[in-house]
Amino acid sequence: MSVISLLGLLIVVIYTAYGMASLPIELIKGHRNVRLERGDIQNRQEETRQKIKAIRDKYGRGKKMSNRDASTIATLEESEALMERQERHLGARDTCCQRCLIVLRPFAIVFGILLILVAILVFLSLLLTNIDKTLANGLGPKSGYMLKKRTLPNVVDIILVFCQQAFPLDYVLFGLLTFYLVFSSMAGIKNIGIWFFCLKMYKMRPHRTRPQGVLMMCMILMLALLGINIILYELTPQYTSFGNQMFWGVTGPNSTSLEKCTFDMQAQVLKDECIQSRMSMLLSRFFYKMWFFGAAYYWATWLFLLFILVGFVVAICKKSKSAIDGEVEADDIDDSSDEELLQH
Repeated sequence: MSVISLLGLLIVVIYTAYGMASLPIELIKGHRNVRLERGDIQNRQEETRQKIKAIRDKYGRGKKMSNRDASTIATLEESEALMERQERHLGARDTCCQRCLIVLRPFAIVFGILLILVAILVFLSLLLTNIDKTLANGLGPKSGYMLKKRTLPNVVDIILVFCQQAFPLDYVLFGLLTFYLVFSSMAGIKNIGIWFFCLKMYKMRPHRTRPQGVLMMCMILMLALLGINIILYELTPQYTSFGNQMFWGVTGPNSTSLEKCTFDMQAQVLKDECIQSRMSMLLSRFFYKMWFFGAAYYWATWLFLLFILVGFVVAICKKSKSAIDGEVEADDIDDSSDEELLQH
């Protein structure tokens, strides 16, 4: 189980981290204007036709064309055919209904800003948890960098523990956090595609994804869920272990006080007074008996944080996506059914 979870965590490091960064940036940037993009393609079509005409005008009747010019014309004609298909798809998008959707742009921008704030909150909480483990509070690599007691202010963990007082508010927030990580994974798969080492196997495209690609995406998401399980434990160590459970601790000869249940307690108190969650118990036992996995989870979390930063830089530097992003590619089949529908 730990081996499969580690594989899922590597998927989370690649896809979920980039999805957390790219999803809000894409919502804020939006897509290119349909009319402007269509006009740009029409201009490029005219330039391509002029280049083809100029090359053909060099050769009179009966004069044989050189192999270099013939190859150039073939490349230009393929580019022209691709632009014609793009222009047809953009023409189908230039409708009154699509223009009315412009009024929703402010909501998309606001939603993107909210997702950026959530990503920053998750990033800072994970960073503080890892720093807490690195300091003296952590038990070191031989115990899987297990956190005895949270000392640095982890905002996500504090909010969830506090919301347990108003059932089921903590369940709602925890469910939304889980869905956010799952949707980020799906966004990462859509933007990156499915790769095998350095070979791109499948693209995730609307109505054009191959069945094998859909099956691979489902398998990746199943593995990512196991990795998200680890990330949630790293993100909310107190909430996923003991929550807001309290016990009466002895502070003096004749005095007691309420204290939070943590791993930094005597074994007898931990056994009799505090109930540990099953997920936390399973992971903590793995950390002690097979410390390699706990250490791997710890360092993978640092990679996750690094990939989030890299993802933000890449997403900000990338241009806005086309209005027909993913609909038309150079390797598509020209006589597909949707092309025929657009032509008619």
